[in-house]
Amino acid sequence: MISLLMLLGFALATFAAGAIGALFRPGKWYTRLDKPAWRPPDRYFAPVWMLLYGTIALSGWLVWREGGLPEVALPLTVYTLQLMLNAAWSPIFFGLHRPDLAFFEIIVVWLSIAATILLFYPISTAAALLLLPYLAWVSFASVLNFAIWRRNPLPVRV
Repeated sequence: MISLLMLLGFALATFAAGAIGALFRPGKWYTRLDKPAWRPPDRYFAPVWMLLYGTIALSGWLVWREGGLPEVALPLTVYTLQLMLNAAWSPIFFGLHRPDLAFFEIIVVWLSIAATILLFYPISTAAALLLLPYLAWVSFASVLNFAIWRRNPLPVRV
């Protein structure tokens, strides 16, 4: 029963990070940006993130379940840090209208995900592997963020 409650806790924490991002909608500012032709349609982003948040939650739970407290303290701390960094990207990009700052922030997100994978691997290979699609998506999102920033170097007025 405790294990199931912990899984629910990991899911709630992960989806809470996503909910923070969802509070900052693209809006008119985003529609006026010059975006690359290879950018996926907006309708794909939410389903992809929902799937990723599910795998992120499961990954954290697997590490919690497999390891002992001293062993999982650092990996789960880095895991929590990457969730907080993930939650911060949308307010920076969509809220502040700062693709430049968001690009540097998403690089830190990427590094924190990579660190989480490396720390999870010795405890649970499955948990580490579950984070690879997340790392791949954030890699793509980083390139997209950079492209949008470079195509829109000056502030875009709403």
